[in-house]
Amino acid sequence: MQGKVILITGGAKRVGAAICRRLHTQGANMVVHYRSSLDEASALQNELNQKRPNSVALVQADLLDTELLSDLVEKAAKRFGQLDVLINNASSFFPTPLDQCTLKDWIDLAGSNLQAPLFLSQAVAPYLKKQCGCIINIVDIHTERPLKNYVIYNAAKGGLLSLTKSLAVEMAPEVRVNGVSPGPILWPEDGEWTDEAARQQIIASTLLKRCGEPDDIAKTVQFLIADAPYITGQIIAVDGGRSIHL
Repeated sequence: MQGKVILITGGAKRVGAAICRRLHTQGANMVVHYRSSLDEASALQNELNQKRPNSVALVQADLLDTELLSDLVEKAAKRFGQLDVLINNASSFFPTPLDQCTLKDWIDLAGSNLQAPLFLSQAVAPYLKKQCGCIINIVDIHTERPLKNYVIYNAAKGGLLSLTKSLAVEMAPEVRVNGVSPGPILWPEDGEWTDEAARQQIIASTLLKRCGEPDDIAKTVQFLIADAPYITGQIIAVDGGRSIHL
């Protein structure tokens, strides 16, 4: 990990921030993308730069605007002179029951979860091939076990799973592409998930009978970057066994 330059989308808070902290601790230089979370992004940058000066940079962009993505990647590469890893972490998440789906919902959910990872991967490909780098996509266990009332989100993340495998084929042999599928790690900020009984039901459906931690995702991302040179085109579920116990 030492000296690698890693671009992560949506890295300012929650699981994204946990990934940043772990990879930075291992010696990576981080380029942290954010859309609107400037305060959280700046706080994270200051925190990590105090530990290792000039090791974290910020880039702002709305990932739904595909015309901005090449420029975002170019800025990230220029900041540290190279790019070794892209982590597609940014994600919109909200319910869309079938009878309430709108084109606006589709543009948002498919745009952040599928469209942006595709075109970011396209833009970053020359840099990663030069470095024999890798891409990590944050997928979701509900690609295989759909979450009721989240029709568009399920479809978008399902597309990301397929994209991960397709990119592994397209970008081999220089670039490895893998995914991580979280289970119950952090509860969504959506108010629908505040009911304690519903939370306990989800926890009970895991084999390990507990929630995971954001660092569980970060550790898996670290493994795929640093310790998995012969793994590509794979999706690792980090879910306490929930995906096989639903």
